[in-house]
Amino acid sequence: MSHPFFPQGNRWKRRDVLRTLFFTAGAVGSASWLSGCGGSEGGGESLPAVGGGADVTPSPDDVEKLVGRFQDIGPLRDADIHGVRTPEGFATRVVAINSELPQPDGMAVSGPQTGGIGNRPWHIFPDGAGVVPRDNGGWIYISNSEVPGAGSIGFTFPQLSGLTNVIEEFTPGLAQVGTLVFDPDGTIVDSYTILSGTTFNCAGCVTPWKTWLSCEEFPNGQVWECDPYQAGDGVPRPTLGFFSHEAIAIDPGERLLYLTEDMPDGRFYRWVPDPADWPEGSDRAALQAGRLQVLCVGGEGVDAALDAPQPIEWMDALNPHEPQDQNRLQQSTAFDGGEGVWFFKGIVYFATKGDNRIWAVDTAAQTIEVVYDLATAEAPNDILSGVDNLFVTDQGDILVAEDGGDMQVVVILPDGTLKPLLQIEGQDASEVAGIAFSPDGQRMYFTSDRGGRNGFGGFTNGLGMVYELILPDDL
Repeated sequence: MSHPFFPQGNRWKRRDVLRTLFFTAGAVGSASWLSGCGGSEGGGESLPAVGGGADVTPSPDDVEKLVGRFQDIGPLRDADIHGVRTPEGFATRVVAINSELPQPDGMAVSGPQTGGIGNRPWHIFPDGAGVVPRDNGGWIYISNSEVPGAGSIGFTFPQLSGLTNVIEEFTPGLAQVGTLVFDPDGTIVDSYTILSGTTFNCAGCVTPWKTWLSCEEFPNGQVWECDPYQAGDGVPRPTLGFFSHEAIAIDPGERLLYLTEDMPDGRFYRWVPDPADWPEGSDRAALQAGRLQVLCVGGEGVDAALDAPQPIEWMDALNPHEPQDQNRLQQSTAFDGGEGVWFFKGIVYFATKGDNRIWAVDTAAQTIEVVYDLATAEAPNDILSGVDNLFVTDQGDILVAEDGGDMQVVVILPDGTLKPLLQIEGQDASEVAGIAFSPDGQRMYFTSDRGGRNGFGGFTNGLGMVYELILPDDL
């Protein structure tokens, strides 16, 4: 196939450096280190809430009609008081900062406020995120906390994963998943934890049945299913495999899950439910029984996907209830650092950070191709590096958050051109993540995983914060 939305045609990032520093500083599993640093995805645009979106493959005529929502945004202006550059007509506010209680109207610029919402200070290292709607017209923002643990040593040093997986079994995880509860006018009214005791929770997805799947990113990591509407601890879903889970996308029409693995020799997976686990016509999957499968690229091989789509096939994973980095299927294809993944109109997009590429799997044709490659991109389309989290709008815009790079969210438009949507300044040791939209599509959330207050009324590198991008009414 020729990819419907595009014409043909830095290795490990700051986050990995921080992980290495964390462990080589002798802070493995150290709760004191954490406390010493402050503790602890409706409306008119019909943006998809699932880790994917519509489940109907578009006709060529439909594809030609796709005009990106952000097609006509202008250049980025100077940074605002929150340190964020946006196009004309956009505005930002800060809605959560690590170790501070959320405030009804967001965070004061000058410093922490007294009082606050809920009984949990906002977690450190906020990463992947999603939004679910509330019955009253409000919404809930769900946020992972990417706190390392003993098992994360096996992520940074894969040769040690066998040992660190064992240590992880006896070491309580320090990560969690938190929420911000919004009323229809954007006021924050509550905040609570829906998962705790896990390790290195990176991304995930909102399911069609409105739960949250949170991914542990270490070699023996699992996926946890959480109820975002009430406080709780989540439920592990071992059928989804044991590996350095990064993100998940769901094709609800075909009842398939797609999963990325963030390792230098990571694989791309799909999960096929047993017929009784997700029966046709059922509202949801039980996520208790299914087959974990690994992608194998045929044809001229994975490198040839730069020039033309290559055929793929799926093979059952070896020993799916054991760590996959120790059970590689020889025929499977390695991808260098799998990151965000999204299902949209029969295409599964995913990012790989090691080679700065965005891939597209055509689920009908069963082919794969590269739709963005930094090494071969030509100006003005060479502005995207450090590819990480993904979000695809119903208009076909692919929003890519940068881990490092220029700390931007970059839009890949349906015609293949790139435009910056925003840029965070003064936080070069951080990364952008957590993209999710309010149900009406007018507010976009994103995180600076390692952002925080600078003590002088502004923001700099820190332990994490969450921004809200307010879109113009006519967009």
